[in-house]
Amino acid sequence: MNQNTVVDGSEKSLLNFLGNLSGVDQTGANARAAMLGTRSIKTSSKAKAIDLAISMVDLTTLEGADTPEKVRALCSKAVRPDPSDPTVPSAGAICVYNDMVGIARNHLDSIGGSHIPVAAVATAFPAGRASMEVKLQDTTDALAAGAGEIDMVIDRGAFLSGRYMKVFSEIQQIRALCAHNAHLKVILETGELTTYDNVRKASFLAMLAGADFIKTSTGKISPAATPPVVLVMLEAVRDFHTMTGVRIGVKPAGGIRNTKDAIKQLVLVNETAGPEWLTPTLFRIGASALLNDLLMQRMKLRDGFYPSPTYVTID
Repeated sequence: MNQNTVVDGSEKSLLNFLGNLSGVDQTGANARAAMLGTRSIKTSSKAKAIDLAISMVDLTTLEGADTPEKVRALCSKAVRPDPSDPTVPSAGAICVYNDMVGIARNHLDSIGGSHIPVAAVATAFPAGRASMEVKLQDTTDALAAGAGEIDMVIDRGAFLSGRYMKVFSEIQQIRALCAHNAHLKVILETGELTTYDNVRKASFLAMLAGADFIKTSTGKISPAATPPVVLVMLEAVRDFHTMTGVRIGVKPAGGIRNTKDAIKQLVLVNETAGPEWLTPTLFRIGASALLNDLLMQRMKLRDGFYPSPTYVTID
């Protein structure tokens, strides 16, 4: 079974499916996320968790002041997070604006980072307020420059006003551009969706339209990747897999800044979607500052003491 056997592409079938989705117990979701956040792990497991989290980081810079030099430095860090320790895994991806995709791709390829994809934020990121023609051109430009992943934003205004077919159609059109050349990560901007029911509904809408990943947020809106929201999205991908046999990835982004936060995310994944999702192909963490803390905690486990904060590069 696949997406097309659940919804046939018509507005009637989409509205019927979304209308029949089960609601989210808000109190229960909050309580379960809080409970899972108290889980502790053994030191040996922590070392593995840190390396796994490093491999899942989409190392991100999305600032108006980004320069080619900053992007190249970030790419170098993604390939060799700790130049003194070759056992540290590479990051999951580099995430940048469109105009930096070519710079990132070329530099990664020149330093042995051809295995690291470049993710481009597209479709009029972060607001998504543009014509479809602009969104399609935005995506086409990113793909032409070498993007292997497209992080698109949904039109939250359309979603919140009940124009689900508009959102569905836009995702399908961007999916068609990506075809087999790039993964599509659909950003819900959960901080603007206001309810867990809306988060669940938007998650299913994106998956039905062809998303390879569903992503919490742009990182520009607060709240972003709160544990209960990530829980709701993980439950959605789990239920979607039960329904269709298709596994969709999840990418929390925004507010995950330290190792403790990252490990809580991994616990959420394991206990909600299942261990099959504990891989960079199905779980990513959008972050910039997180990698430094993961590296410092890794050094502490290895050497028995914390290194100076200046030991790792400041992004």
